[in-house]
Amino acid sequence: MNIHYTARQTEATPEVRAFCEKRLRALGKLLGSVLEVDLILSVEKYRQRVELNVKGKGPNLILTEETQDMFSSLHRVFDRLESKLKKERAKFREQKRRKGRERKELGAPEEKAETGRRVVRSPFFSLKPMSIEEAAIQFDLKKKEVFVFRERGSEKWAVLFKRKDGNLGLVQPD
Repeated sequence: MNIHYTARQTEATPEVRAFCEKRLRALGKLLGSVLEVDLILSVEKYRQRVELNVKGKGPNLILTEETQDMFSSLHRVFDRLESKLKKERAKFREQKRRKGRERKELGAPEEKAETGRRVVRSPFFSLKPMSIEEAAIQFDLKKKEVFVFRERGSEKWAVLFKRKDGNLGLVQPD
């Protein structure tokens, strides 16, 4: 990783360089394959401004902070860089997970309704009659949000679903 320092109306002191390199080393795992870091330090009257440009394989990040102290500007810009990198990494992971879910759902046939909404058939039901306890066990094993089954004895359909409070809900026809 190449670090370029640019100082406008000020100098990049060894303390500033050491601090920047220390923080970038600490963020090394989050940075991943970053090729270049441009650090621009500028002073205008009482304002100490730090601009950080991070160039890598992914999106380029540009962060700017301005305070009355150079080190507080550096602290803020590196804290923002850390939070942005964590956010980008979480977004990347979620996209990878979403792609895996989409591949699994491609196998299910889809039908279009007249209203423009999509109806997706799902095989989350059981044809054999079972008790509510057996249905709850099947529901937990399949880890789905809804499970449709036939009740033992009455031969009527019932629906078992997961409630927001974590309990199971049961819908039975009258």
